[in-house]
Amino acid sequence: MTIKKIIPCLDVDNRKVVKGKKFLDVQEVADPLTLAKKYVADGADELVFYDISASTKNRAMFLDLIEEIAKEVPVPFIVGGGIRTIEDIEKIFSIGGNKVSINSAALTNPSLIEEAAKKFGSERIMLSMDVSEVGPSKWSVFANGGMEDTGIDAIEWAKKGEQLGAGELVVNCIDEDGVRDGYNLALNKAMADAVSIPIIASGGAGTPEHFRDVLTEGKASAALAASVFHYEEINIRELKNYLAEQNIPVRND
Repeated sequence: MTIKKIIPCLDVDNRKVVKGKKFLDVQEVADPLTLAKKYVADGADELVFYDISASTKNRAMFLDLIEEIAKEVPVPFIVGGGIRTIEDIEKIFSIGGNKVSINSAALTNPSLIEEAAKKFGSERIMLSMDVSEVGPSKWSVFANGGMEDTGIDAIEWAKKGEQLGAGELVVNCIDEDGVRDGYNLALNKAMADAVSIPIIASGGAGTPEHFRDVLTEGKASAALAASVFHYEEINIRELKNYLAEQNIPVRND
């Protein structure tokens, strides 16, 4: 059985971890290095660092901060936000990042995924997408921090990402982001049925049962969450113990 992963996410702006709801009302939460160390100690399988405003503000990434965290993180460290070129990816890998998550740049330049996968290996290249429901069982990909509907069908974009060489898909559901009513099971299941690469579900975690549901019924390979971990409403170690009790295979050492 495939081991399911729990991945805490550090959404970073102004060098601080922040959190909002449905990509709005963003507030500062904590210092990213402090949280990174805590989550690794608590049993995180991987850790995501999203520089949430590098793309929208068209500025460079916080490379010094990424390097500082990478030194302290022995689990796979995923970096996203503001990645526009092969050179950006090289920089991240040179300072200790293990994988990159590419979102906006893939929409404007899909060949970036293809070039990156060929150069660094598919297993290090993740396609991330911000998705919102636009009709019954129909989801669209959004750009510019979830503000602009691209008109691109999310399921078709997932298939395209796999064809281009992405090794994993991060599916951020804007409708559920920070709401804590549960992951969008229909969306994640539709994604998993459409592609053969792993799906990382994002948006909506509020209870341990939500993680259980998306990793089983939702067919996700991993569940990403932020606020429930940031505000210590769910402890990663306790969550994994619960999932193991539900016969969901997790790494729990």
